[in-house]
Amino acid sequence: MAPTVVSGPHKRRLHLVRSHAHEGDIPGTVNVQTSEGDDAYHGQALFPVPAEDPNDPLQWPQAKKITILVIICTYSFLGNSALLGPGPYLNLWSELFNVSQAEASTLISYPNLAYGFGSFFLVPLYLKIGRRPVMLGSLLAFVAGLAGCSQANTFGGLMAARVIHCFGAGICEALPVQIVSEVFFLHERGKHLGYYTFGMCFAAMATIPAAYMLPTQHSWRLFFYVILAFASALFVLAFLFVEESSYDREAHMNHKSSPESSSGIVASAEKPEEATVEEVAATPARKTFVETLRPWGRIEPEVHFFTLMWRSFTYFLVPQVLWVITSFGIIIGLSALAFNYTFPIKITAPPYNWSASSSGIQSLGGVLGFLLALPFTSSSDRLASYLTKRNNGIREAEMRLGVMLPAMIIAPVGLVVYGLTAQLNLHWIGYFLGGGLSSWGGYFYYCFTLAYAVDSYDSNTSEMLIAINVGKQAVSFGLGYGVLDWVMEKGYATIIAGVFGGVFLANNLMLIVFMLWGKRIRRFMSTSWLGRLHGRKVGASE
Repeated sequence: MAPTVVSGPHKRRLHLVRSHAHEGDIPGTVNVQTSEGDDAYHGQALFPVPAEDPNDPLQWPQAKKITILVIICTYSFLGNSALLGPGPYLNLWSELFNVSQAEASTLISYPNLAYGFGSFFLVPLYLKIGRRPVMLGSLLAFVAGLAGCSQANTFGGLMAARVIHCFGAGICEALPVQIVSEVFFLHERGKHLGYYTFGMCFAAMATIPAAYMLPTQHSWRLFFYVILAFASALFVLAFLFVEESSYDREAHMNHKSSPESSSGIVASAEKPEEATVEEVAATPARKTFVETLRPWGRIEPEVHFFTLMWRSFTYFLVPQVLWVITSFGIIIGLSALAFNYTFPIKITAPPYNWSASSSGIQSLGGVLGFLLALPFTSSSDRLASYLTKRNNGIREAEMRLGVMLPAMIIAPVGLVVYGLTAQLNLHWIGYFLGGGLSSWGGYFYYCFTLAYAVDSYDSNTSEMLIAINVGKQAVSFGLGYGVLDWVMEKGYATIIAGVFGGVFLANNLMLIVFMLWGKRIRRFMSTSWLGRLHGRKVGASE
């Protein structure tokens, strides 16, 4: 819900969203029962509670929020496209740089690692100096790395440029989640995190145009030229429209409730007209468009850079966060990387004998899977809203998880189909069917495990995001690094259908554990030493 304009005979001002929703003693349990004067969605009070300030990101107009969402989703799409798109070039790079196919695949696996570990440095930085300057700086690094890739003539030079652009773009794995949690209300999170996830997942289609660029004059370099052009345009759009979303809501509310901030209204209580003037004047003015263009953000003195870095590792011990890490890492490592590595090798060899320019269209199956899952993006929000009504306005983080049950089984089945098709040289449609099933199910786990973790531990989202991004890239790197050697040694059916499919299923079955005992886990964690540690502000321990 966005602020609306209220007109009167003497003034015209914004109606600011108000709510009395609050989180209970257990993180992830929220009381959204409405009180008189509350703004509500489907009869449920809005959470988090915004400040009565038009500069609070929660109070921004919906059009502005959606514009920012589109820009950061596009950044996620381009960042992941640049990372995974060169999959069809592995055979060419192996011949061009005189390296093995396994070594050529490190031009994806090592940048993939940099993509995740970039968050380890950039997330504390955007907490310290603001989201906007770090996003703009990361886009410049992204552009510089892409330019380097387009001009590289050696294996080492290409690797260095790939690591630079992936390190810069790695922030688009954490920043969209951070911004969604800062500008959208709880009942909107699942849907908008889903759109970010779709942008990330849709990048799988990048291998299709990448493969068809091979026969052109510029060959594989054309791919980096195209991404470079879009990234440069995105930088301009981000500079113009992505306002700083860091906001000290607690400080503003404390100021509003202090005796000094309310004395003017109390003193004039006998004169209602004067009291009205005082109340309107107490609301800060909205920043002008020019003020929102300042490239620097809000410096946060309470954030201690290195404290935040080490504390983020403690989130590896939080079950909900660990589940996000394994889900993302397995989907990326077992599905995306395994498919990108193996499909070009299989499809260009007998009995298929496809041309090299067609070796990238395997991602078409994944794209179709994501597109078919897209209509379900808001399903977890709707289910959680329905169950919250039945629970007398008390919302539990686990209420969104039920929509994942079909995906729990369908996603691993996709790996089985793909692995058996490759092992037995079955009809090529099996590659697309396997990729589509895996992607359809994976989309649910991408979207809703992340939303579940953010709902469960909202107080220190940034620290959690560092752990998630570093962890998932490390898991996907470990699983994807030796996939070609494993497959060549043991066979496609054993590794992809058997080992990878089994690991994927075991991870997905954790859904049952969290649906049944998730609240108990949250209660236990909130009373443990980890709960006490994470309940403090970042600067409190120094």
